[in-house]
Amino acid sequence: MKTYEMLYVLDAAATDEAKDAFVKKFEDVVTAANGKVVSTDKWGVKKLAYPINYKNDGYYVLMTFEAEAAVVKELDRVAGLSSEVLRRMITVKD
Repeated sequence: MKTYEMLYVLDAAATDEAKDAFVKKFEDVVTAANGKVVSTDKWGVKKLAYPINYKNDGYYVLMTFEAEAAVVKELDRVAGLSSEVLRRMITVKD
């Protein structure tokens, strides 16, 4: 298994419960596929470099996890279906 990092930006206007639900949802995708979540860092609300969907602020979350390559595809698919996820990026950690 490789170690990956997923940085994603949620809509800052979402409630705290909704933000926590998304964090748990992505962690559950990893653990359901026999992966391991190493850490989840909630960076909080920050100004976006440019407006996305007419929004200027986003809630940033960095999740580090160990999993197989198929989990990365599933995470990307699940995040793409969620309208509250403004942007996401998954990279292999060295």
